[in-house]
Amino acid sequence: MNLTNSLGNIQTFEKVGEIADKLNLESYVVGGYVRDILLKRPSKDIDFVCIGDGIKLAKAVAESLDNKPPVSVFKNFGTAMIKMDDWELEFVGARKESYQTDSRKPKVEAGTLQEDQERRDFTINTLGVSLNAKNFGELLDPFDGVKDLKRKIIRTPTDPNITFSDDPLRMMRAVRFAAQLQFDIEASTFDGIINNAHRMSIISGERTIVELNKIIMTDKPSYGFKLLFVSGLLKEFFPEMVALQGVDSVGDKSHKDNFYHTLQVLDNVASRSNSLWLRWAAIMHDIAKPPTKRFNQKVGWTFHGHEDKGARMVPGIFRRLKLPMDERMKYVQKLVKLHLRPIALVNETVTDAAVRRLLFEAGDDVDDLMQLCRADVTSKNNNKVKKFLANFDRVELKLQEVESKDQVRNFQPPVSGDEIMVIFGLKPSRVVGDLKEEIKEAILEGHIQNNKNEALELMYKLAAKKGIVKTT
Repeated sequence: MNLTNSLGNIQTFEKVGEIADKLNLESYVVGGYVRDILLKRPSKDIDFVCIGDGIKLAKAVAESLDNKPPVSVFKNFGTAMIKMDDWELEFVGARKESYQTDSRKPKVEAGTLQEDQERRDFTINTLGVSLNAKNFGELLDPFDGVKDLKRKIIRTPTDPNITFSDDPLRMMRAVRFAAQLQFDIEASTFDGIINNAHRMSIISGERTIVELNKIIMTDKPSYGFKLLFVSGLLKEFFPEMVALQGVDSVGDKSHKDNFYHTLQVLDNVASRSNSLWLRWAAIMHDIAKPPTKRFNQKVGWTFHGHEDKGARMVPGIFRRLKLPMDERMKYVQKLVKLHLRPIALVNETVTDAAVRRLLFEAGDDVDDLMQLCRADVTSKNNNKVKKFLANFDRVELKLQEVESKDQVRNFQPPVSGDEIMVIFGLKPSRVVGDLKEEIKEAILEGHIQNNKNEALELMYKLAAKKGIVKTT
Protein backbone atom coordinates (compact mmCIF):
# COMPACT_ATOMS: atom_id res chain seq x y z
CA MET A 1 0.00 0.00 0.00
CA ASN A 2 1.29 3.49 -0.90
CA LEU A 3 0.06 6.50 1.11
CA THR A 4 1.71 9.30 -0.89
CA ASN A 5 -1.64 10.86 -1.77
CA SER A 6 -2.88 10.64 1.83
CA LEU A 7 0.11 12.04 3.71
CA GLY A 8 -0.93 15.70 3.75
CA ASN A 9 1.75 18.40 4.28
CA ILE A 10 3.53 16.56 1.49
CA GLN A 11 6.30 19.16 1.10
CA THR A 12 7.51 18.54 4.66
CA PHE A 13 7.68 14.79 4.10
CA GLU A 14 9.49 15.22 0.78
CA LYS A 15 11.96 17.61 2.45
CA VAL A 16 12.72 15.14 5.26
CA GLY A 17 13.15 12.33 2.72
CA GLU A 18 15.44 14.48 0.56
CA ILE A 19 17.68 15.39 3.52
CA ALA A 20 17.70 11.78 4.74
CA ASP A 21 18.85 10.62 1.29
CA LYS A 22 21.70 13.18 1.35
CA LEU A 23 22.76 11.85 4.79
CA ASN A 24 22.35 8.26 3.58
CA LEU A 25 19.75 7.54 6.30
CA GLU A 26 16.63 5.45 5.99
CA SER A 27 13.76 7.63 7.24
CA TYR A 28 10.12 6.99 8.04
CA VAL A 29 7.09 8.66 9.57
CA VAL A 30 5.83 6.23 12.21
CA GLY A 31 3.02 5.94 14.73
CA GLY A 32 0.02 8.12 15.52
CA TYR A 33 0.20 10.35 12.45
CA VAL A 34 0.00 7.35 10.12
CA ARG A 35 -2.81 5.84 12.20
CA ASP A 36 -4.78 9.08 12.04
CA ILE A 37 -4.29 9.38 8.26
CA LEU A 38 -6.00 6.01 7.84
CA LEU A 39 -8.74 6.95 10.34
CA LYS A 40 -9.16 10.36 8.65
CA ARG A 41 -8.56 12.09 11.99
CA PRO A 42 -6.75 15.46 12.24
CA SER A 43 -3.21 15.33 13.63
CA LYS A 44 -0.44 17.90 13.98
CA ASP A 45 2.20 15.74 15.71
CA ILE A 46 4.56 13.84 13.42
CA ASP A 47 7.12 11.29 14.61
CA PHE A 48 10.06 10.68 12.29
CA VAL A 49 12.26 7.63 12.79
CA CYS A 50 15.55 7.08 10.98
CA ILE A 51 18.06 4.26 11.03
CA GLY A 52 20.89 6.22 12.62
CA ASP A 53 21.18 9.65 14.25
CA GLY A 54 17.76 11.27 14.58
CA ILE A 55 19.16 14.45 16.13
CA LYS A 56 21.53 14.91 13.19
CA LEU A 57 18.60 14.51 10.78
CA ALA A 58 16.50 17.05 12.69
CA LYS A 59 19.27 19.68 12.61
CA ALA A 60 19.84 19.15 8.89
CA VAL A 61 16.10 19.44 8.15
CA ALA A 62 15.83 22.68 10.20
CA GLU A 63 18.85 24.14 8.40
CA SER A 64 17.27 23.41 5.01
CA LEU A 65 13.99 25.21 5.83
CA ASP A 66 13.56 28.86 4.79
CA ASN A 67 12.98 30.20 8.31
CA LYS A 68 15.57 27.87 9.90
CA PRO A 69 13.46 27.04 12.99
CA PRO A 70 15.25 26.21 16.25
CA VAL A 71 15.78 22.57 17.16
CA SER A 72 15.02 21.42 20.71
CA VAL A 73 17.34 18.55 21.58
CA PHE A 74 16.61 16.06 24.37
CA LYS A 75 19.88 14.15 24.67
CA ASN A 76 18.67 11.90 27.49
CA PHE A 77 15.96 10.55 25.18
CA GLY A 78 17.92 10.79 21.94
CA THR A 79 15.19 12.93 20.39
CA ALA A 80 14.90 16.34 18.76
CA MET A 81 11.87 18.50 18.02
CA ILE A 82 11.09 21.20 15.48
CA LYS A 83 8.01 23.40 15.88
CA MET A 84 6.70 24.65 12.56
CA ASP A 85 3.59 26.84 12.75
CA ASP A 86 1.14 24.59 14.64
CA TRP A 87 2.99 21.39 13.70
CA GLU A 88 5.38 19.49 15.97
CA LEU A 89 8.00 17.35 14.23
CA GLU A 90 9.87 14.89 16.46
CA PHE A 91 12.95 13.00 15.25
CA VAL A 92 14.54 9.92 16.78
CA GLY A 93 16.83 7.11 15.73
CA ALA A 94 15.27 3.64 15.56
CA ARG A 95 15.79 1.84 18.85
CA LYS A 96 15.07 -1.24 20.87
CA GLU A 97 14.30 -1.23 24.58
CA SER A 98 14.74 -3.44 27.64
CA TYR A 99 13.18 -2.88 31.06
CA GLN A 100 13.85 -3.55 34.75
CA THR A 101 10.88 -4.83 36.79
CA ASP A 102 10.81 -1.84 39.17
CA SER A 103 10.79 0.93 36.56
CA ARG A 104 9.03 1.90 33.34
CA LYS A 105 12.19 3.67 32.13
CA PRO A 106 13.87 1.43 29.55
CA LYS A 107 17.47 0.80 28.64
CA VAL A 108 17.66 2.03 25.05
CA GLU A 109 19.91 0.79 22.25
CA ALA A 110 20.06 1.50 18.53
CA GLY A 111 17.86 -0.89 16.57
CA THR A 112 16.26 -1.74 13.27
CA LEU A 113 12.98 -0.26 12.06
CA GLN A 114 11.13 -3.47 12.93
CA GLU A 115 12.61 -3.46 16.44
CA ASP A 116 11.45 0.15 16.77
CA GLN A 117 7.95 -0.79 15.62
CA GLU A 118 7.95 -3.85 17.87
CA ARG A 119 8.68 -1.76 21.01
CA ARG A 120 5.55 0.36 20.44
CA ASP A 121 2.41 -0.14 22.49
CA PHE A 122 -0.27 -1.20 19.98
CA THR A 123 -0.37 -2.50 16.42
CA ILE A 124 -2.32 0.57 15.26
CA ASN A 125 0.64 2.70 16.43
CA THR A 126 3.34 0.61 14.71
CA LEU A 127 2.49 1.72 11.16
CA GLY A 128 5.34 3.34 9.22
CA VAL A 129 5.63 5.14 5.89
CA SER A 130 8.94 5.34 4.01
CA LEU A 131 10.20 8.83 3.08
CA ASN A 132 13.26 7.93 0.98
CA ALA A 133 12.96 8.61 -2.73
CA LYS A 134 13.32 4.95 -3.76
CA ASN A 135 10.09 3.92 -2.00
CA PHE A 136 8.44 7.18 -0.91
CA GLY A 137 4.96 6.67 0.58
CA GLU A 138 5.27 2.89 0.97
CA LEU A 139 3.42 1.57 4.03
CA LEU A 140 5.28 -0.78 6.37
CA ASP A 141 2.88 -2.81 8.49
CA PRO A 142 4.64 -5.83 10.03
CA PHE A 143 2.02 -6.37 12.76
CA ASP A 144 -1.22 -6.05 10.73
CA GLY A 145 -2.08 -2.66 12.21
CA VAL A 146 -4.24 -1.77 9.18
CA LYS A 147 -6.29 -4.90 9.69
CA ASP A 148 -6.78 -3.98 13.36
CA LEU A 149 -7.87 -0.48 12.38
CA LYS A 150 -10.50 -1.97 10.08
CA ARG A 151 -11.60 -4.43 12.78
CA LYS A 152 -11.56 -1.63 15.40
CA ILE A 153 -9.25 -3.58 17.69
CA ILE A 154 -6.62 -2.51 20.24
CA ARG A 155 -3.92 -5.19 20.30
CA THR A 156 -0.27 -5.28 21.38
CA PRO A 157 2.31 -6.17 18.71
CA THR A 158 4.05 -8.65 21.04
CA ASP A 159 3.14 -10.60 24.20
CA PRO A 160 0.77 -8.29 26.12
CA ASN A 161 2.05 -9.51 29.48
CA ILE A 162 5.54 -8.33 28.58
CA THR A 163 4.26 -5.12 26.96
CA PHE A 164 2.27 -4.12 30.05
CA SER A 165 4.71 -5.36 32.65
CA ASP A 166 7.50 -3.38 30.97
CA ASP A 167 5.49 -0.15 30.89
CA PRO A 168 2.22 -0.34 32.89
CA LEU A 169 1.12 3.08 31.65
CA ARG A 170 0.36 1.31 28.36
CA MET A 171 -2.65 -0.30 30.10
CA MET A 172 -4.16 3.15 30.67
CA ARG A 173 -3.31 4.06 27.08
CA ALA A 174 -5.09 0.92 25.83
CA VAL A 175 -8.26 2.00 27.61
CA ARG A 176 -7.82 5.59 26.46
CA PHE A 177 -7.45 4.61 22.79
CA ALA A 178 -10.42 2.25 23.06
CA ALA A 179 -12.51 5.05 24.57
CA GLN A 180 -11.38 7.73 22.11
CA LEU A 181 -11.77 5.55 19.01
CA GLN A 182 -14.66 3.41 20.30
CA PHE A 183 -12.57 0.30 19.60
CA ASP A 184 -12.59 -3.05 21.41
CA ILE A 185 -9.55 -4.34 23.30
CA GLU A 186 -8.57 -7.74 21.88
CA ALA A 187 -9.15 -10.59 24.35
CA SER A 188 -5.55 -11.63 25.08
CA THR A 189 -4.56 -7.96 25.33
CA PHE A 190 -7.34 -7.34 27.85
CA ASP A 191 -6.26 -10.43 29.79
CA GLY A 192 -2.77 -8.93 29.88
CA ILE A 193 -4.21 -5.78 31.49
CA ILE A 194 -6.06 -7.85 34.10
CA ASN A 195 -2.89 -9.83 34.87
CA ASN A 196 -0.74 -6.72 35.24
CA ALA A 197 -3.15 -4.21 36.81
CA HIS A 198 -1.15 -4.36 40.07
CA ARG A 199 1.86 -2.98 38.17
CA MET A 200 0.17 0.45 38.13
CA SER A 201 1.85 0.99 41.50
CA ILE A 202 5.12 1.94 39.75
CA ILE A 203 3.43 4.65 37.65
CA SER A 204 3.42 8.21 38.95
CA GLY A 205 0.09 9.84 39.72
CA GLU A 206 0.95 12.64 37.28
CA ARG A 207 1.22 10.20 34.35
CA THR A 208 -1.91 8.29 35.37
CA ILE A 209 -4.10 11.38 35.66
CA VAL A 210 -3.11 12.62 32.19
CA GLU A 211 -4.51 9.41 30.68
CA LEU A 212 -7.56 9.39 32.98
CA ASN A 213 -8.47 12.96 32.02
CA LYS A 214 -8.24 12.01 28.34
CA ILE A 215 -10.68 9.16 29.01
CA ILE A 216 -13.00 11.55 30.85
CA MET A 217 -12.93 13.93 27.87
CA THR A 218 -14.09 11.31 25.35
CA ASP A 219 -17.56 11.52 23.81
CA LYS A 220 -18.85 8.66 25.98
CA PRO A 221 -16.54 8.37 28.98
CA SER A 222 -18.57 5.59 30.62
CA TYR A 223 -17.07 3.12 28.13
CA GLY A 224 -13.54 3.86 29.30
CA PHE A 225 -14.55 3.67 32.97
CA LYS A 226 -16.22 0.30 32.46
CA LEU A 227 -12.99 -1.01 30.93
CA LEU A 228 -11.00 0.44 33.84
CA PHE A 229 -13.39 -1.17 36.33
CA VAL A 230 -13.61 -4.64 34.77
CA SER A 231 -9.85 -4.82 34.17
CA GLY A 232 -9.07 -3.98 37.80
CA LEU A 233 -7.15 -0.82 36.90
CA LEU A 234 -9.62 1.56 38.54
CA LYS A 235 -9.26 0.08 42.03
CA GLU A 236 -5.50 0.61 41.81
CA PHE A 237 -5.81 4.41 41.86
CA PHE A 238 -9.48 5.33 42.53
CA PRO A 239 -10.91 2.86 45.08
CA GLU A 240 -13.58 5.35 46.21
CA MET A 241 -15.23 5.12 42.80
CA VAL A 242 -15.03 1.31 42.77
CA ALA A 243 -16.78 1.31 46.18
CA LEU A 244 -19.87 2.79 44.50
CA GLN A 245 -20.49 -0.46 42.62
CA GLY A 246 -22.99 -3.00 43.86
CA VAL A 247 -26.55 -3.24 45.18
CA ASP A 248 -27.59 -4.20 48.72
CA SER A 249 -31.06 -5.55 49.51
CA VAL A 250 -33.01 -6.14 52.68
CA GLY A 251 -36.31 -7.88 51.99
CA ASP A 252 -37.88 -6.11 49.04
CA LYS A 253 -35.90 -2.89 49.61
CA SER A 254 -32.77 -2.25 47.56
CA HIS A 255 -30.91 0.75 46.14
CA LYS A 256 -29.61 1.45 42.65
CA ASP A 257 -26.03 0.68 41.67
CA ASN A 258 -24.36 4.02 42.30
CA PHE A 259 -21.33 3.20 40.12
CA TYR A 260 -23.38 2.74 36.97
CA HIS A 261 -25.63 5.65 37.95
CA THR A 262 -22.51 7.84 38.20
CA LEU A 263 -21.38 6.71 34.75
CA GLN A 264 -24.78 7.63 33.31
CA VAL A 265 -24.60 11.07 34.94
CA LEU A 266 -21.09 11.49 33.51
CA ASP A 267 -22.28 10.58 30.00
CA ASN A 268 -25.23 12.97 30.38
CA VAL A 269 -22.88 15.81 31.33
CA ALA A 270 -20.50 14.87 28.49
CA SER A 271 -23.37 15.18 26.00
CA ARG A 272 -24.01 18.73 27.22
CA SER A 273 -20.58 20.15 28.08
CA ASN A 274 -16.89 19.90 27.19
CA SER A 275 -15.85 21.11 30.64
CA LEU A 276 -13.40 18.65 32.24
CA TRP A 277 -14.24 19.97 35.71
CA LEU A 278 -18.00 19.72 35.30
CA ARG A 279 -17.37 16.11 34.26
CA TRP A 280 -15.29 15.65 37.41
CA ALA A 281 -18.20 17.04 39.44
CA ALA A 282 -20.39 14.34 37.86
CA ILE A 283 -17.84 11.66 38.85
CA MET A 284 -17.65 12.95 42.42
CA HIS A 285 -21.28 13.95 43.09
CA ASP A 286 -22.22 10.68 44.86
CA ILE A 287 -18.72 9.63 45.94
CA ALA A 288 -19.72 9.60 49.63
CA LYS A 289 -22.74 7.34 49.25
CA PRO A 290 -20.89 4.18 50.42
CA PRO A 291 -19.75 5.66 53.77
CA THR A 292 -23.15 7.33 54.40
CA LYS A 293 -25.29 4.31 53.46
CA ARG A 294 -27.76 3.22 56.17
CA PHE A 295 -30.83 0.98 56.22
CA ASN A 296 -34.07 2.26 57.70
CA GLN A 297 -36.87 -0.27 58.12
CA LYS A 298 -39.53 2.27 57.13
CA VAL A 299 -37.94 4.04 54.17
CA GLY A 300 -35.26 1.58 53.03
CA TRP A 301 -31.72 2.65 52.12
CA THR A 302 -30.63 6.20 52.87
CA PHE A 303 -27.51 8.26 52.11
CA HIS A 304 -28.15 11.24 54.36
CA GLY A 305 -25.45 13.90 54.19
CA HIS A 306 -23.58 12.33 51.29
CA GLU A 307 -23.37 15.72 49.59
CA ASP A 308 -21.60 17.31 52.59
CA LYS A 309 -19.29 14.35 53.21
CA GLY A 310 -18.59 14.11 49.47
CA ALA A 311 -17.54 17.77 49.42
CA ARG A 312 -15.17 17.07 52.32
CA MET A 313 -13.71 14.08 50.45
CA VAL A 314 -12.96 16.05 47.27
CA PRO A 315 -9.68 17.71 48.39
CA GLY A 316 -8.14 14.45 49.58
CA ILE A 317 -9.03 12.60 46.39
CA PHE A 318 -7.80 15.47 44.20
CA ARG A 319 -4.52 15.60 46.13
CA ARG A 320 -3.93 11.86 45.83
CA LEU A 321 -4.79 11.77 42.13
CA LYS A 322 -2.48 14.74 41.45
CA LEU A 323 -5.35 16.91 40.30
CA PRO A 324 -5.07 20.69 40.81
CA MET A 325 -5.74 21.99 44.31
CA ASP A 326 -6.77 25.45 43.13
CA GLU A 327 -10.08 27.01 42.06
CA ARG A 328 -10.85 23.97 39.90
CA MET A 329 -10.92 21.73 42.96
CA LYS A 330 -13.07 24.27 44.82
CA TYR A 331 -15.46 24.39 41.86
CA VAL A 332 -15.93 20.60 41.95
CA GLN A 333 -16.27 20.69 45.73
CA LYS A 334 -18.95 23.38 45.50
CA LEU A 335 -21.02 21.48 42.93
CA VAL A 336 -20.80 18.26 44.96
CA LYS A 337 -21.97 20.10 48.08
CA LEU A 338 -24.87 21.85 46.33
CA HIS A 339 -26.10 19.16 43.92
CA LEU A 340 -29.19 18.29 46.01
CA ARG A 341 -30.18 21.86 46.77
CA PRO A 342 -32.03 22.87 43.58
CA ILE A 343 -34.61 20.06 43.74
CA ALA A 344 -35.64 21.30 47.20
CA LEU A 345 -36.70 24.59 45.58
CA VAL A 346 -39.46 22.94 43.54
CA ASN A 347 -42.03 23.27 46.32
CA GLU A 348 -44.40 26.19 45.76
CA THR A 349 -44.02 27.25 49.41
CA VAL A 350 -40.25 27.80 49.05
CA THR A 351 -39.35 31.37 49.97
CA ASP A 352 -37.29 33.78 47.91
CA ALA A 353 -34.76 33.67 50.76
CA ALA A 354 -33.99 30.01 50.00
CA VAL A 355 -33.53 30.85 46.31
CA ARG A 356 -31.31 33.82 47.18
CA ARG A 357 -29.12 31.60 49.35
CA LEU A 358 -28.56 29.11 46.55
CA LEU A 359 -27.72 31.93 44.13
CA PHE A 360 -25.33 33.39 46.69
CA GLU A 361 -23.57 30.06 47.36
CA ALA A 362 -23.42 28.91 43.72
CA GLY A 363 -22.48 32.31 42.29
CA ASP A 364 -21.36 32.14 38.66
CA ASP A 365 -21.51 28.35 38.76
CA VAL A 366 -25.28 28.13 39.20
CA ASP A 367 -25.81 27.30 35.52
CA ASP A 368 -23.29 24.45 35.73
CA LEU A 369 -24.99 23.27 38.91
CA MET A 370 -28.29 23.07 37.08
CA GLN A 371 -26.62 21.13 34.26
CA LEU A 372 -25.34 18.63 36.82
CA CYS A 373 -28.78 18.36 38.42
CA ARG A 374 -30.43 17.64 35.07
CA ALA A 375 -27.74 15.06 34.27
CA ASP A 376 -28.44 13.41 37.65
CA VAL A 377 -31.90 12.34 36.43
CA THR A 378 -31.24 8.76 35.25
CA SER A 379 -34.48 6.85 35.85
CA LYS A 380 -35.55 4.27 33.25
CA ASN A 381 -39.10 5.53 33.78
CA ASN A 382 -39.56 8.16 31.05
CA ASN A 383 -42.52 9.76 32.79
CA LYS A 384 -40.48 10.21 35.95
CA VAL A 385 -37.61 11.74 33.93
CA LYS A 386 -40.01 14.21 32.26
CA LYS A 387 -41.47 15.15 35.63
CA PHE A 388 -38.06 15.80 37.22
CA LEU A 389 -36.81 17.81 34.24
CA ALA A 390 -40.00 19.88 34.29
CA ASN A 391 -39.36 20.53 37.99
CA PHE A 392 -35.90 21.82 37.16
CA ASP A 393 -37.45 24.11 34.53
CA ARG A 394 -39.50 25.64 37.34
CA VAL A 395 -36.45 25.97 39.58
CA GLU A 396 -34.48 27.73 36.84
CA LEU A 397 -37.38 30.14 36.32
CA LYS A 398 -37.39 30.93 40.06
CA LEU A 399 -33.64 31.48 40.00
CA GLN A 400 -33.94 33.88 37.07
CA GLU A 401 -36.79 35.82 38.68
CA VAL A 402 -35.05 36.25 42.04
CA GLU A 403 -31.69 37.09 40.46
CA SER A 404 -33.18 39.79 38.22
CA LYS A 405 -34.83 41.34 41.28
CA ASP A 406 -32.17 40.93 43.98
CA GLN A 407 -28.87 40.47 42.11
CA VAL A 408 -27.18 38.17 44.60
CA ARG A 409 -25.59 35.74 42.13
CA ASN A 410 -22.24 37.49 42.55
CA PHE A 411 -22.98 39.11 45.87
CA GLN A 412 -20.63 41.88 46.98
CA PRO A 413 -21.39 43.50 50.36
CA PRO A 414 -22.87 46.99 49.83
CA VAL A 415 -20.76 48.10 52.79
CA SER A 416 -17.19 46.82 53.06
CA GLY A 417 -15.29 46.01 56.22
CA ASP A 418 -12.92 48.92 55.51
CA GLU A 419 -15.87 51.33 55.37
CA ILE A 420 -17.22 50.02 58.67
CA MET A 421 -13.83 50.54 60.34
CA VAL A 422 -13.52 54.09 59.00
CA ILE A 423 -17.09 55.11 59.95
CA PHE A 424 -16.84 53.81 63.50
CA GLY A 425 -13.10 54.24 64.07
CA LEU A 426 -12.62 50.50 64.58
CA LYS A 427 -9.58 48.28 64.10
CA PRO A 428 -9.89 44.88 62.40
CA SER A 429 -11.95 42.86 64.87
CA ARG A 430 -14.73 40.36 65.29
CA VAL A 431 -17.36 43.10 65.61
CA VAL A 432 -16.56 44.33 62.08
CA GLY A 433 -17.09 40.81 60.73
CA ASP A 434 -20.32 40.48 62.74
CA LEU A 435 -21.73 43.69 61.25
CA LYS A 436 -20.88 42.55 57.70
CA GLU A 437 -22.42 39.13 58.32
CA GLU A 438 -25.64 40.57 59.77
CA ILE A 439 -26.04 42.90 56.79
CA LYS A 440 -25.48 39.99 54.39
CA GLU A 441 -28.03 37.84 56.25
CA ALA A 442 -30.60 40.64 56.14
CA ILE A 443 -30.19 40.91 52.37
CA LEU A 444 -30.41 37.15 51.80
CA GLU A 445 -33.49 36.90 54.05
CA GLY A 446 -35.13 39.75 52.16
CA HIS A 447 -35.36 42.10 55.15
CA ILE A 448 -33.58 44.84 53.20
CA GLN A 449 -32.82 45.41 49.52
CA ASN A 450 -29.37 44.76 48.13
CA ASN A 451 -28.32 48.42 47.96
CA LYS A 452 -26.00 50.73 49.88
CA ASN A 453 -28.57 53.08 51.41
CA GLU A 454 -30.58 50.32 53.08
CA ALA A 455 -27.40 48.53 54.12
CA LEU A 456 -26.01 51.70 55.77
CA GLU A 457 -29.28 52.36 57.55
CA LEU A 458 -29.28 48.84 59.00
CA MET A 459 -25.60 49.09 59.86
CA TYR A 460 -26.19 52.15 62.07
CA LYS A 461 -29.08 50.42 63.87
CA LEU A 462 -27.03 47.28 64.48
CA ALA A 463 -24.02 49.31 65.65
CA ALA A 464 -26.15 51.30 68.08
CA LYS A 465 -27.40 48.08 69.69
CA LYS A 466 -23.77 47.08 70.19
CA GLY A 467 -22.92 50.47 71.71
CA ILE A 468 -20.83 51.53 68.73
CA VAL A 469 -21.11 55.17 67.60
CA LYS A 470 -20.08 56.97 64.44
CA THR A 471 -16.78 58.86 64.61
CA THR A 472 -16.84 60.60 61.22
